[in-house]
Amino acid sequence: MCTYAMVAYKVHYVCVRCRLSRKHVWDGAEHLCTSCRRLMLFAGHDFAAPRRHDDRRWAAVAAVLEAGLTYEGFEPCGCGREPKYRPRTAAQVRSRRQVAARRGLTEAEALALRDL
Repeated sequence: MCTYAMVAYKVHYVCVRCRLSRKHVWDGAEHLCTSCRRLMLFAGHDFAAPRRHDDRRWAAVAAVLEAGLTYEGFEPCGCGREPKYRPRTAAQVRSRRQVAARRGLTEAEALALRDL
């Protein structure tokens, strides 16, 4: 049975500048940050926001979202669970960017690599 088929789950939207995370119904609309009134980025179903003062982790979140990746643990229909790796610190982002430069990968492909 599809996990996301029976219930309309809310998804996470993030404002990296203000370091805020909000859950909204996934309706395709643009959601604005309540603090700065800028567009919030779609982060996915399984996003876990770091603490507000954790600079290293918010830098990693910003890099992942700017690369076009989201935090999803389920398959798109919700049937199977295949956890996707996302870097958690700025150091992990830096090392994956170096690997991307050496191997000729795109930034999104490098950030999704679990093992270097």
